[in-house]
Amino acid sequence: MFHNKTAKEAINALNTNEEYGLNSDKVKNIQMQYGRNKLLEKKEKSLIIRFLMQFNDFMIFILLAAAATSAFLSYFAHGKVELTDPLIILFIVTINALLGLSQESRAAKALKALKDMQIPEIEAIRDGKNAKIKTEELVPGDIILLYPGAFVPADARLLQAINLKIDESALTGESVPAEKDDSIKVSLEAPLGDRLNMIYSGTSVLSGKARAVVVATGMDTELGKIAKLVEEDSPKTPLSERLEKTGKLLAVAALLLCSVIFGLGILGGTPIFEMFMTAISLAVAAIPEGLPAIVTITLALGVTRMAKRRAIIRKLPAVETLGSASVICSDKTGTLTQNKMKVVEISDENGALKSTEKKRNLILTYAALCNNEADPTEKAIMQAFKLIESKQFKTKRLGEIPFDSSRKLMTTMHTGLNITKGAPDFLLERCKISPEQKRKVLTQNERMAKNAFRVIAVAYNSGGEPEKDLTFLGLIGIIDPPRAEAKEAVLTCKRAGIKPVMITGDHQITASAIAKELGIEGTAITGSELAKLSESELAENIEGYGIFARVSPEDKMRIVKAYSSNGHVVAMTGDGVNDAPALNAADIGCAMGSGTDVAKASADMILIDDNFEAIVEAIREGRSIYRNIKKAIHFLLSSNVGEIMAILLALVLGFPAPLLAIHLLWVNLVTDSLPAIALGLEAPQKNIMHEKPIREKSFFANGLGFRIVLEGIMIGLLSLIAFIIARVYFGAIHDIELARTMAFSTLSISQLFHAFNMRGGKIFENKALISAFLAGVLLQFTVIMSPLNQIFNVSSLNFTQWAVIFALSFTPIIVIESQKRLAK
Repeated sequence: MFHNKTAKEAINALNTNEEYGLNSDKVKNIQMQYGRNKLLEKKEKSLIIRFLMQFNDFMIFILLAAAATSAFLSYFAHGKVELTDPLIILFIVTINALLGLSQESRAAKALKALKDMQIPEIEAIRDGKNAKIKTEELVPGDIILLYPGAFVPADARLLQAINLKIDESALTGESVPAEKDDSIKVSLEAPLGDRLNMIYSGTSVLSGKARAVVVATGMDTELGKIAKLVEEDSPKTPLSERLEKTGKLLAVAALLLCSVIFGLGILGGTPIFEMFMTAISLAVAAIPEGLPAIVTITLALGVTRMAKRRAIIRKLPAVETLGSASVICSDKTGTLTQNKMKVVEISDENGALKSTEKKRNLILTYAALCNNEADPTEKAIMQAFKLIESKQFKTKRLGEIPFDSSRKLMTTMHTGLNITKGAPDFLLERCKISPEQKRKVLTQNERMAKNAFRVIAVAYNSGGEPEKDLTFLGLIGIIDPPRAEAKEAVLTCKRAGIKPVMITGDHQITASAIAKELGIEGTAITGSELAKLSESELAENIEGYGIFARVSPEDKMRIVKAYSSNGHVVAMTGDGVNDAPALNAADIGCAMGSGTDVAKASADMILIDDNFEAIVEAIREGRSIYRNIKKAIHFLLSSNVGEIMAILLALVLGFPAPLLAIHLLWVNLVTDSLPAIALGLEAPQKNIMHEKPIREKSFFANGLGFRIVLEGIMIGLLSLIAFIIARVYFGAIHDIELARTMAFSTLSISQLFHAFNMRGGKIFENKALISAFLAGVLLQFTVIMSPLNQIFNVSSLNFTQWAVIFALSFTPIIVIESQKRLAK
């Protein structure tokens, strides 16, 4: 609100004095009301509590139940508790908990980074004297003094600003320094970037000096508001939501299955204890114990691949979330543009672009002579000047009239020459120029401004009084140009059904011009216009917008939440402090490698190359990873259904259980795990970015659940057929161990073959899957044909029996591949 007051009104409202400041007694009273000028942190839970909270997950409960069940069954089977299987399960659960714990510190790190932006001391006026005081002790009403290189310690209303330029890029996203003016009064609705009479905590003084009155401290500053927003919880990732739903579904299915089978058995006259053991075995079969580990490993492999593409993942599920992204909200400066001002146009004294090279070089040379390289605009002029191949002349600078925000001009005096550069409309008033020539120059200036150029006018006189009777030379158009690769990346997004959106603190004209060049579509809207929309109105109209200019941190969060409320999975890129809340609120926050520590601490991933193209490549990888995880889940669950069907069908047919709990645990934790991990290594398909974003609410969408059940029935039948063949043809009617051995081996090897049905490419393309198959067969063979068979309660098999097992196990390949061909 203080930006809407004059300096005198601000002084009166805060009951302070510009020359005397506050007295010490008054400071104590104000500090009791507002507290210290520091960012607060929430009281952190103890490490043990945070670790235990990681176990509060449905899938984890299932795994812990599996560990207890395994120990229970081993005691009744062998008279002692076997700890191998329970320890494997507990190891998986503990690793997942540690990973979750390591990710939980993101918000705390973000807040620490925000705190680190505050400086220890500042020069202020207290009791009528200039004094160095701790920034923590600042209160509203304090008068502070600022010089070049100083950091702003609190939000303040300017009382006096002399050529003051502030770097607000971290807070507003603008690449060009903000030129401050203490004399103006800004409208109440003006966004941060337009409040030229204010300075904000966390920004820094590039040039000039100032006197200001503190209006907000601590958590009441704009930086403090960002800190509050950063504390908000991040949304659940699509993967975690799908896994949670899957875990609950499996748990309910397992409990129902146990209850139904137990009840049927009791009604059929089976002894209670025997029926209880069978029901527990079915529950073990229903639980894919290795699923969390497989998902974690697949995501970790994706993290490694993405690191090679210069994208650092800070949170594992973020890898998969990228594959679901349907909106990318991108910062402009440095992400879509080069974050490097560049001279792109020069027009002569008649507003013509097609002037001679000699004339263009003269304009550039004069602009370079009247230059201190004090900001990105002047540095761009010097960079262009260094590229001139013609002979450069040098002249000694005799004096200078510095740039002033009221004059908007800078002049340097040389031997027999005065050069002035600055804002075209201000400079033209000091030039000897015909009305027609002036009209042409202003028309060119207007066109350049509409193209988002920062326009610098150059003029001179041959001695005499500076800044009077100037001869106009020309205009220089400077812009932060779009990245060459960003345009293609935007096109790739469109093909992939992803909406690219620009969110920037820059001006609407600049943002719209860059967006148009890149191919970003949609209406442009400013933060002030956005503030007039309610949450429901914004959500209703959000799809029509494509460019959001002059926005605040709160605006960015509102935009992200509006897209989320419409069912979108939102990726947000950013590098500044102002981006941190939105990075935290988005489904996937992507910080730039050159960005602030606050942004990096709030993000899920860091793009080392600060490039929009990098996030598009990350989405390609994310889509591939989601597909691979889905293949692994498809494989694991169809295999588990096979285990359930083998036992269930045997029970219905009056056979003894064809598989023991230890067989089921071996298959789930060992034999199934290797192919599932290998499926996580599948290469991305070439057309993956020509498909729409992943919008499935469940892993079982699009008929996958039905296919899993059918494939599981087939695997279960094959295992049961092996059990029956052993009893009928190999004389195992009284040798249950041999029958179970053939059922166990057929179950294991048929699942190894079944893994090849999940692949995306050619059968021999995935070398890891072939290796997993061979390793699985070798492990199974070792368990059956070595002394280990005593632990597993199985017996050795002859060549004929192995031949029958492999013939049955190959069946899923024949059936499913035939079905795929018929479906084409």
